[in-house]
Amino acid sequence: MSYQVVLTKTAEHDLGRLDNMWQRNIAQRLQKLAVDPRPSGVTKLRGTENEWRIRVGDYRIIYEVDDDVRLLTILRIRHRREVYR
Repeated sequence: MSYQVVLTKTAEHDLGRLDNMWQRNIAQRLQKLAVDPRPSGVTKLRGTENEWRIRVGDYRIIYEVDDDVRLLTILRIRHRREVYR
């Protein structure tokens, strides 16, 4: 059973600013995250209760996982130099 993926308004805005190639790559990764929210290469962010990071090229997807209701909330999708600011 897969997880439901929800983008925050910030994440929607971030995704909309990217060119089509990156949008497709990130959309494919989000589909994979819906099946396996903690794949190889994912990192738990220090100082947070339940935030995770995954790389897609030079971009990072920051998200939260709620296993009780099987929900992934995508918080930010930004270039690696901007995502932690």
